[in-house]
Amino acid sequence: MIASGLDYRSTRFLMSAPNPEQLPPDEGAEAAFAGRSNAGKSSALNALTDQRQLARISKTPGRTQQINVFPVTDHQRLIDLPGYGYAKAPAALRAHWQQTLPRYLETRRSLRGLVLIMDIRHPLTDSDRQMLAWCAAAGLPAHILLNKADKLRRGPAGNALQKVRATLAREFPGTSVQLFSSTVPMGVDEARARLDDWLAG
Repeated sequence: MIASGLDYRSTRFLMSAPNPEQLPPDEGAEAAFAGRSNAGKSSALNALTDQRQLARISKTPGRTQQINVFPVTDHQRLIDLPGYGYAKAPAALRAHWQQTLPRYLETRRSLRGLVLIMDIRHPLTDSDRQMLAWCAAAGLPAHILLNKADKLRRGPAGNALQKVRATLAREFPGTSVQLFSSTVPMGVDEARARLDDWLAG
């Protein structure tokens, strides 16, 4: 890993794409972000890039319905995948992403890893496990951010981390996990270091 790491503050928005085939050329390196619609994915992206409005934050879940591309450099990108688990999303849209997301994870050669954001108070939902299963099938490393850790006291937050870590060891070995908060902030440097491993390693 490069000691200084990437300058994530230089990250910018490039484009939105309804399908993986419409993404930029499959070269360089990219890290994808996924999570349930209410897990705080946009806030996490903004915290990691030290930008308040890079990813749009909405009080309405399910706002991200396309694949958003955020270049860090000319050869390294962050990819914001559509939020899942939003019950009010049209059935056709949910079916589309049920087919599209695993195809992206399995076929995108420049994809180095997936950052999966979960609400620490409701981790490892069925949808989260589905994403991890797709990653496992694609041989893709995954790193979990237990977001909103500031909502719990230190003891309960640590207990939640250990419980998730034990479950991952049984069900999805090799998946890493950490505490995170986009509001405190907490765990930003640790998450950036994992991105550096994937994008600049």
